[in-house]
Amino acid sequence: MSGGNKAVEYIKPGEVDVRTTDYPTLELQDGPGVAPANVGRKCRHGVILKVLATNICGSDQHMVRGRTTAPEGLVLGHEITGEVIERGPDVEFIDVGDVVSVPFNIACGRCRNCKERQTGICLNVNPARPGAAYGYVDMGGWVGGQAQYVMVPYADFNLLRFPDRDAALEKLLDLTMLSDIFPTGYHGAVTAGTGVGSTVYVAGAGPVGLAAAASAQLLGAAVVIVGDLNAERLAQARSFGCETVDLTMGAVEDQIAQILGEPEVDAAVDAVGFEARAHGKDSKEAPATVLNSLMGVVRAGGALGIPGLYVTDDPGGIDEDAKTGTLKVRLGLGWAKSHVFSTGQCPVMKYHRGLAMAILHDRVHIAKAVNATVISLEDAPRGYDEFDHGASRKYVLNPHGALNGVVAA
Repeated sequence: MSGGNKAVEYIKPGEVDVRTTDYPTLELQDGPGVAPANVGRKCRHGVILKVLATNICGSDQHMVRGRTTAPEGLVLGHEITGEVIERGPDVEFIDVGDVVSVPFNIACGRCRNCKERQTGICLNVNPARPGAAYGYVDMGGWVGGQAQYVMVPYADFNLLRFPDRDAALEKLLDLTMLSDIFPTGYHGAVTAGTGVGSTVYVAGAGPVGLAAAASAQLLGAAVVIVGDLNAERLAQARSFGCETVDLTMGAVEDQIAQILGEPEVDAAVDAVGFEARAHGKDSKEAPATVLNSLMGVVRAGGALGIPGLYVTDDPGGIDEDAKTGTLKVRLGLGWAKSHVFSTGQCPVMKYHRGLAMAILHDRVHIAKAVNATVISLEDAPRGYDEFDHGASRKYVLNPHGALNGVVAA
């Protein structure tokens, strides 16, 4: 159906707009970014959602900054929570009226990787490579969810249904973090080996880094240290009990030693990715900075969780190597210290039910930790701009008013 939906579209580097677009159907239509082999793909196993909450992500910002090959008109948004308003004829267990969380990874539930719980690298949803996501370049062309309505394929497998609708709506601002950043931060902390009594360093105090820090606390870490160049974001990390390292004020290991009495930690998380900057005041981009820094501060035998995004094509890379994702990583140091590296998309379904229970039973207040801030769908361009300028906020779009008057608590 032509029209009937509003969505946030990427226009050009530095610009997004809210435009009228097609109402979703249970068939993937041709459009910006849709893989040719996916055009016309029928989704009898899918549902249409009324979007209740959808979040702006740092990964979206990479596209909006012109750091990917995203095409004009791409509908953005992979962090989605919604209400089912239509279901396909092959859907068995999800009903109209259900409130659900949508993992950002799209997974078929049938391939080898899905059966092994590696849903971030499903083999059947993206003709170009393993793994797919909503509203993201080179991820199959599945239409994004920063919109009023969105289609979700393989609904029975992908969706996390909240059994108590009223309880879910009451905790909606926290539960909307389940689609990506909370599981992604948790995955970073888990793969870094965080456990009871661990000392943990998180590089990056954006929303994923703050989610990783909150996750490390949930996992029982003794001390969680967050490093960044942005004073406002460091203050946000301190607001829920983290120690902080100001990367404009001296060497990371020296500041860690001031906190712990030694210059090393048990575990570390890279929540920055390929747009990393060198440490120090007025620093320039240096994409391998975080990886090399973490190898320096993680103890021998420790691990690095790397949920921060690294790409294979970066038109804005600082040199020809960076443009192909080839970075000057000091692998010899990591090898000498027997480090374990864990990379790639978080397999959201591995964690989202447990994290939902932690939210619903007040074991964690993730919206407060990441400073979740509700804005209207029409205000998305402002949210993108403020986030790009370093605001310490997790912007949550509110297409239908489900979050009217709600603040993080």
